[in-house]
Amino acid sequence: MPVNLNAPDPKALFPVSGVKLGIAMAGVRKANRRDLTVITLAEGSQAAGVFTTNRYCAAPVQLCRQHLAGGSAVQAMVINTGNANAGTGEDGLARARATCVALAKQLKLVPEQVLPFSTGVIMEPLPVDRIEAGLPAAIADLKEDNWATAAEGIMTTDTLPKAASRRVTIGGKTVTITGISKGAGMIRPNMATMLSFLATDAAIAPGLMQGLTQQAADRSFNRITIDGDTSTNDSFVVVATGAAGNAPITQLDSGDGALLRDAVFAVATELAQAIVRDGEGATKFITVQVDGGKTEAECKQVAYAIAHSPLVKTAFFASDPNLGRILAAVGYAGIADLDQSRIELFLDDVHVVTSGGRKPSYQEADGARVMKQAEITVRVDLKRGGAQATVWTCDLSYDYVKINADYRS
Repeated sequence: MPVNLNAPDPKALFPVSGVKLGIAMAGVRKANRRDLTVITLAEGSQAAGVFTTNRYCAAPVQLCRQHLAGGSAVQAMVINTGNANAGTGEDGLARARATCVALAKQLKLVPEQVLPFSTGVIMEPLPVDRIEAGLPAAIADLKEDNWATAAEGIMTTDTLPKAASRRVTIGGKTVTITGISKGAGMIRPNMATMLSFLATDAAIAPGLMQGLTQQAADRSFNRITIDGDTSTNDSFVVVATGAAGNAPITQLDSGDGALLRDAVFAVATELAQAIVRDGEGATKFITVQVDGGKTEAECKQVAYAIAHSPLVKTAFFASDPNLGRILAAVGYAGIADLDQSRIELFLDDVHVVTSGGRKPSYQEADGARVMKQAEITVRVDLKRGGAQATVWTCDLSYDYVKINADYRS
């Protein structure tokens, strides 16, 4: 069961003017499930994306990069679940292109105005015929208030749909930010086997879109890890329609720009944390905070070492305060000049380690009390400087193995 996560209330997901979503059952892998989503964008919308760093990236990722780099005005996205169209070579690229061609024809666009996305099983041919057959139903379903159903339509091993929404006032205009995401396993920073689509009706100067998208990814989806595997398909796309009518935002570090930026960050972070809360087999949501580093990069390095450790993660699953595993991860994180005699370690409000050794007042019963909680914060202070970084992860349970062993059956 997901950790303190509920399905989104459709009434709490605000429509974004200029964005419509339609969902259909195409039978991509299994019958009678929502597995095809079409998103259309009003003319004049802008789109930017951040994609997996896995060099063995999927065909739709390759095509999305090409279409965004080509400068065509993106006006539609097509998302299928059940098949990743990854590890499929030139044939996979041809099938991804055919999907774009089919949707473009239906919407009277050119194929370069369509971004394709796929998620699911790797190394199987994309059933383009089923997707094409399902497009008319998805298009007929297009409406602005379809975010909750779209969140269901992009799920794979997720147990719950994931969506979030905010509204802020910018220049006297109400600006909406709404997004959806999917992901539960093969999750690691840069990025994970996740898809996320975030839209706003704010007017933004074109030169700011990619920077805003990258910053939002770095603050959210690049701070989560479930199992340390970087996927072939992960994609995070931010869209701005400009329909709110505010004066175009020309900077993001102050005033109205900062208001929008922070709201986008908040939505992206909520979506990213929802992925961790719904991690495959997860029973604990764990925040790993590393303070006192010389740089943010080395703080992240230590945080990821802790968050990726199977020994740490299984200890959390067992509610076992075997906290030497955390210290070991700090030590092998790769900071060559780390001074272990300065390390401080806290488990929520419990001070476990001081000056590199067990704090005399620490009692294992106190650690055990915290380890039984559904939400836990691990805080490490390196005592090397003023930098800080936080990542979010979950425990590793028996069900993680079962889910992934049975994934293709």
